[in-house]
Amino acid sequence: MKTFILACVMSVSLIADKYDDLKLGSQTKRCEMCGARNVQNAFVEVAKEAKPAVVFLRVEGQPSDPYQGQNPFDSFQEDEFFRRFFGAPPPQQRRAPPKPQMSQGSGFFVTSDGYIMTNAHVVRDAVNITAVLNDGTELDATLVGIDNHTDLAVVKVAGEDHPFVKFAEMDKVEVGEWAIAIGSPFQLEATVTVGVVSAKGRNNLHINDLEDFIQTDAAINPGNSGGPLLNIEGKVIGVNAAIVSRSGGYMGIGFAIPCNMAEHVMDQLIHNGTVDRGFMGVSLQPLDKNLAEGLGIDQTQGAVVAQVVPDSPAAKAGLQTGDVIIAYNKRPIKSASTLRNEIAMLSPGTVVNLTIKRQGKTMNLPVTLGSRSESGSEPHELSQKIGIEASELTPDLRRRLRLSPSEEGIVITQIKPGSPAMRAGLQPGFLIISIGNYQVTTMQEFNQALAKSQNQKSIAFLVQNGPIRHYYTVTLN
Repeated sequence: MKTFILACVMSVSLIADKYDDLKLGSQTKRCEMCGARNVQNAFVEVAKEAKPAVVFLRVEGQPSDPYQGQNPFDSFQEDEFFRRFFGAPPPQQRRAPPKPQMSQGSGFFVTSDGYIMTNAHVVRDAVNITAVLNDGTELDATLVGIDNHTDLAVVKVAGEDHPFVKFAEMDKVEVGEWAIAIGSPFQLEATVTVGVVSAKGRNNLHINDLEDFIQTDAAINPGNSGGPLLNIEGKVIGVNAAIVSRSGGYMGIGFAIPCNMAEHVMDQLIHNGTVDRGFMGVSLQPLDKNLAEGLGIDQTQGAVVAQVVPDSPAAKAGLQTGDVIIAYNKRPIKSASTLRNEIAMLSPGTVVNLTIKRQGKTMNLPVTLGSRSESGSEPHELSQKIGIEASELTPDLRRRLRLSPSEEGIVITQIKPGSPAMRAGLQPGFLIISIGNYQVTTMQEFNQALAKSQNQKSIAFLVQNGPIRHYYTVTLN
């Protein structure tokens, strides 16, 4: 009997334990579901709050005529004398007027009174810009300003009560945190995608002049450009700008311009229409292990001064070629790109304290920044019209192009598709020796030569490609 009672007690105990296990498992599952729902609800709230502030931008650009200049009689086709004696061409042979180029992108309100941030490449060369709001309302937008160095722009629409999003603090953005992209990929308006911040501080991608990208795996596709990348609190951590893709679509690697850079550019464009950056007057290159050993430096973090522009703020402060800048205002410099971006975020007249190493000695040098727009390093507007982006010869470019120390000029870094420069046959990697009768070895000389040529219909470029020098004539419409 005792044995039977003991067995019953043990059975009841086992059943109770099993019940407790089931109860605990159910509670755990409910907790897991609760956590998942909390994350889900956070995404839903971000979408609800941010979508009304995101717009679809429809852009009409300058008309493009692919046949322009191919028919020598084009200029006479509409002439009354020509038509009277030779007759009008048959209707099927007369070309239709060129159609305006249409493009689209995204943007987002940054103020309640209608200022919208987007990418420069979305609205560059725009004739008409239409902002389509989340409720379908279409508003005409005017271009406030463009900053080609960061690929950022601001446009404005009428109205005083627009929903807008706020910027996050870049210092608090962490790798691994949620990243939510909103935009209009392939004209699919107000699309929300989710990923994480994959990396910070991506540079040397040769997308923009100033690069400090956030990398994300949130799906970004054509049409997302200019839209916001948000954190879980619904604040802007970046402006979606570019992707890495072999197909033209999403492959898990997207890049956004960081919020601190975007907010800085936004403020200047809204108040001034342009961005005036601090200018130090040096060419910098990364400090790698081999170069550090060659310069007698016991560290690999810093920026090497490869060139000092005469009469520049750097020259006046005493910086020399071969100096290694290791700190800026007592903050360590990780790379040349880091320092370049830091200087670009400062206003002319700002005093920066540089810690440098020179011949084994550590020195401190204060530098009063000049204005980049007044330095002659800003691209002349004619270079945009021609379709050329160029750079001074740095040691890295000289090595890549296999140029001897005696060869001088300006390197073409990018040619705009369909531009006069492309039609003339100019290509990235060509070394510009002279423009017209003016030899160019610095960006200042390059811009001055363009300024002297701006009233000409044709501009002669003497360029070097490998060992061969050749004149190319760029014809302006």
